[in-house]
Amino acid sequence: MYPNYTKTFLNLEGVSIKKVVQADSFIKIFILSQPAEQTCPCCGAKTRRVHDYRLQEVQDIPLQGKHVILVLRKRRYLCTSCRKRFTEPCPFLPSYHRRTRRLTFYIVSLLRQTFSVKQIAGLTGVSVQTVCRLLDTISYPPPDRLPQALSIDEFKGNASTGRYQCILVDPKKRRILDILPDRTQGHLADYWRSIPRKERLNVRFFICDMWRPYTELARTFFPNAKIIVDKYHFIRQVTWAIENVRRRLQKSMPASLRRYYKRSRKLILTRYKKLKDEDRQACNLMLLYSEDLRQAHRMKEWFYDICQMEAYRQQQREFDDWIADAQGCGIKEFEDCARTYRAWRKEILNAFKYRLTNGPTEGFNNKIKVLKRSSYGIRNFKRFRTRILHCTS
Repeated sequence: MYPNYTKTFLNLEGVSIKKVVQADSFIKIFILSQPAEQTCPCCGAKTRRVHDYRLQEVQDIPLQGKHVILVLRKRRYLCTSCRKRFTEPCPFLPSYHRRTRRLTFYIVSLLRQTFSVKQIAGLTGVSVQTVCRLLDTISYPPPDRLPQALSIDEFKGNASTGRYQCILVDPKKRRILDILPDRTQGHLADYWRSIPRKERLNVRFFICDMWRPYTELARTFFPNAKIIVDKYHFIRQVTWAIENVRRRLQKSMPASLRRYYKRSRKLILTRYKKLKDEDRQACNLMLLYSEDLRQAHRMKEWFYDICQMEAYRQQQREFDDWIADAQGCGIKEFEDCARTYRAWRKEILNAFKYRLTNGPTEGFNNKIKVLKRSSYGIRNFKRFRTRILHCTS
């Protein structure tokens, strides 16, 4: 007798394949288990007496782009002691289920990717409700320990709990700690209060954007932590300042010149030393139009040089000199920027000194945006949180 290679390929131990029926969209495999002595679930007696047979259709993992249906001919045994009738157990099929264990594991593995629930249901041949029920069985409890470095940021989730949700990240190990349903100060205070004080005292660095409620909470609940402003959020203040100078000057330009400055704004925003010779000459011509634009470009280049310095003490001196120069330069946009930097001076200097950023957090935010876009939004916050943690764990 030839070995049953189909059975080996499908990894169905303890059954024999009787027939395979193929159609355009599905494959039906008729299988039968081997008879064996069974134990009665009521009295524990052994029996081999078969009462009858019943057919059960079971969903399995897709094969060759088609849904697979296992048609299992199940035996019902009769206990000769207590006369109880019971169905034989199957190692690949949980009790009262109509899908194999491996199909369940396959659906859970697909939930780690950025497929929508509807796409996963279509790929596996189950209903959307089944995928949602499996998603609800996955649980990620809040962290019981906090790392030394803690990043916080908000993202636009549009879940049932509100427009914005919060994400907590360990920036050193690059992992998500938790997803919070709201970014309000009261909710965050309740969340931090639920974590033991001993754990909160272990936090040495708290990284956030330039939003005062975050820093106020950090000073209250993480007294040992150095508060750090994310590098991207304070550097863009200078970018906004020079862009606003350009827009203000464009209002007084002729239409053709206004269009040229708007289309060529990247020449002003790009680092001067990175421009090619031809682009550098074009940038010089653009800067000749106004003294304010030349001064703004000089301030921008100076600040970018400060950000790339290696020695912290030199950065500190240059940063203070830059603020003093910007406050007295006579350009309103950079005067406003200097006031912002003076208000956040300590947190920005911590960013220069410890060189921790919210980069990993922003990376996770991008993945959340992809997940939300592919799913056309997820309103149920509990499922949204589970899906994010499952996709990034």
